[in-house]
Amino acid sequence: MAAADATVFGVILAISFCHLLNDMMQSLLPAIYPDLKADFGLSFGQVGIVTLVYQMTASILQPLVGLYADRHPTPLALPGGTLFSLGGLVVLSLAHTYPILLVGAALLGVGSSVFHPESSRVARMASGGRHGLAQSLFQVGGNTGQALGPLAAALVVVRWGQSSVAFFALLLLFSTAILWNVARWYKHHGLARLQRGAAAGRAARARLPRAAVIRGIAVLLALIFSKYVYLTSLTSYYTFYLIEHFALSVQAAQLHLFVFLSAIAVGTILGGAIGDRIGRKRVIWISILGALPFTLLLPYASLFWTAPLTVVIGLILASAFPAILVYAQELVPGKVGMISGLFFGLAFGAGGIGAAWLGALVDATSLEHVYRLCAYLPLIGLLAALLPDAEP
Repeated sequence: MAAADATVFGVILAISFCHLLNDMMQSLLPAIYPDLKADFGLSFGQVGIVTLVYQMTASILQPLVGLYADRHPTPLALPGGTLFSLGGLVVLSLAHTYPILLVGAALLGVGSSVFHPESSRVARMASGGRHGLAQSLFQVGGNTGQALGPLAAALVVVRWGQSSVAFFALLLLFSTAILWNVARWYKHHGLARLQRGAAAGRAARARLPRAAVIRGIAVLLALIFSKYVYLTSLTSYYTFYLIEHFALSVQAAQLHLFVFLSAIAVGTILGGAIGDRIGRKRVIWISILGALPFTLLLPYASLFWTAPLTVVIGLILASAFPAILVYAQELVPGKVGMISGLFFGLAFGAGGIGAAWLGALVDATSLEHVYRLCAYLPLIGLLAALLPDAEP
């Protein structure tokens, strides 16, 4: 490998740290759901609509942002997009009506829709051929931020109230400064590296039939759907489940959510690195279907076993996303932005639709019924048998 195409860990770690800050701010929203529900007098269905608005603005725009970036690279979109998330936090901190709350959630979604496809492109630019590791390091930043969100909510927002959310917006100004420097590297070095990688990828994929590529992308999208609907059942309603089922306090429930999200962060970085070594298709098989025994046990577990089970589920399920994303990028070389936007967008969209549907189902039945139903979602992992054998 030429020195010019070596792995640039400085850029990967910078974009991962910004992913941490971005997703930490994003995860403040579900972390303060119990407070918002009480303050605004919301039903579970209305809580689900908040998640739907946030995640649909992210999911619908992300593939479009990625497609545009593939055709017209815009390095300054990285620092610029962060300002939408900053605005969303300010609106959430000041919201006193349900519609304004939805506006804040929508602005957060727009911020994510710009950040994720472009930053995923940067991770691939800087990977130097170690695509799984680069995507894992990038993604683990986001997972770590998601884990820190509930912890920040428990330590700050629960104590100081809704208006304290605005304090966290200051961290996004720091992220904007870092992303400005990443954008300069993107413009002067990253684009040339990405173009060389795309040319090599097209040559390697020339032998794969178009129908096999389409089938592979469809299967991967179905796996992302099952993964994120299940994860949404925990990230949106796990705290409510613990409070209702085990009579935990809000802070104790948020700490349990922090443990679960921390396991997701660890599983993410393991999944990409292992995929580079043993093949991404094997990791996909293990990470989706392998969680099934533990998801089936979770609804019947005592408080003592609930935390360990969620840790195992988080570790196994989280290893899937880097492997799925890199596998898809290699199926469609030269379209890194579009593929990244499509898969990040579906992840957000599946989470949003799942949150709204599950919230309405909780209102109609019970939290226990929803967790028993969602436990079967990893069965969709059997579709991995239809993936083409196309890894280099």
